[in-house]
Amino acid sequence: MEVYLLWHTHIDERLDGGEDVKLIGVYSSIDEANSAMERKRTFEGFKDHKDGFDVSTYTLDRDSWTEGFVTQFS
Repeated sequence: MEVYLLWHTHIDERLDGGEDVKLIGVYSSIDEANSAMERKRTFEGFKDHKDGFDVSTYTLDRDSWTEGFVTQFS
């Protein structure tokens, strides 16, 4: 089963890394995700950055990270 994640990203150089990424919500259908996007486009902040929305899919009950990891320090 897939779910739909609604993200919003905008660039702000005052932030560490310059990006502000928000997971708005997780939805059962693309229509629900698109409806949420339309609602949020009227909210403070979002209405000034309407192009920052993105919907991605995520499969439930499956490992998304399939390998180990190594932490590297500079």
